[in-house]
Amino acid sequence: MQRLKSLAIGLVLVLSTLGWAEATETRNWDEITAKARGQTVYFNAWAGDAQTNDFITWIGTEAFRRYGVKVEQVKLKDTSEAVTRVVAEKTAGRDSGGTVDLIWINGPNFLAMRKQDLLFGPFATDLPNWRYVDTTTKRSNLIDFTVMVDGFESPWRMAQFVFIYDSTRTRLDSLPKSMAALEPWAKAHPGRLTHPNVRNFLGATFLKQALYELTPDPGVLQQPATDANFPEVTAPLWAWYDRLKPHLWRGGTDFPASGPVQEQLLGDDEIDLALSFNPAAAAVASRNGRLPDSARVYVLDNGTIGNTSFVAIPYNAAHKEGAMVVANLLLDPEVQARAQDPKTMGNFTVLDLAKLTHDQRQLFERPLDAAGLPTNAELGVPLLEPHPSWMTRIVDAWEKRYVK
Repeated sequence: MQRLKSLAIGLVLVLSTLGWAEATETRNWDEITAKARGQTVYFNAWAGDAQTNDFITWIGTEAFRRYGVKVEQVKLKDTSEAVTRVVAEKTAGRDSGGTVDLIWINGPNFLAMRKQDLLFGPFATDLPNWRYVDTTTKRSNLIDFTVMVDGFESPWRMAQFVFIYDSTRTRLDSLPKSMAALEPWAKAHPGRLTHPNVRNFLGATFLKQALYELTPDPGVLQQPATDANFPEVTAPLWAWYDRLKPHLWRGGTDFPASGPVQEQLLGDDEIDLALSFNPAAAAVASRNGRLPDSARVYVLDNGTIGNTSFVAIPYNAAHKEGAMVVANLLLDPEVQARAQDPKTMGNFTVLDLAKLTHDQRQLFERPLDAAGLPTNAELGVPLLEPHPSWMTRIVDAWEKRYVK
């Protein structure tokens, strides 16, 4: 997952002044795969999740078996490390033979690279497996934190904000189905709700989700936050949070550091609701023994924020052909289904299941041993991420208001 500190990259850029250069890929797929054979793709990816690292290793095995392409994961603590490396190479005049072939990227890191003409493309819409991508209900496959992707990134996994609960302790029909309803629910269940510290991406998303619902015109969130509009747009959020905070776990004086810490509170019966940006969180945590088999997730009636993780190819990548082969492989229906299985990663698909054959759709059926996994239909249509500047300002404002 992209880390909150990466949001600092590129926020000063003005979207209306973007003047991006393009170098359209014109070769046919047979030419690309022939050139890719024998290449080693250096896949720069955040390495904070063991299951994802294992999946990338498996992708390397498949890429070599199918196409003769090797994959080496360059393990990052933060995506900005790879961005910085490409910037340094451009500054040094290294416009070919770069050390970064493929990057797991989204949000402000993508914006920063696009603004500086650091990406190869457009290429994504020319990949053979692009025909399966959901471009209708999963708009984040085309719009990355308010920035049009325009074929310079290829999607590979979805994330969506969900609530986790224990179905043996709490009935689904008793839980709040909107952020507005969360306040009276918390008042009736004092201490049974919390959220991660807002410096954590998940904690910030909790506030963004509330802002989406509570502000009179959520469309404004697709534009940058400014000194002029921020106070008025966020006023309903702070009024709501002022009422909510006294009823949070430990009276709202302490917050778990991360999602996993919050999950542990749920497992220890200290709270009744936990938050996640992974719809498979309950199924994965149950499989790993962190939560009971009765753990489930749900989304709010009017939808929850979702985003897409992409892969992109730097402008000076040494092995562009191999990188395109890997990007295409990540969109293969069988690969996407494997990624969605909680035994592997539990990351929901970027594909439109209606575009698949009957046999391919069957691959996405909920496994019998994963009762906590929601169906793709149950997740509904995800809401687009607000412009990154809203998160940055909300986090700063929350700390000024509530951190003593």
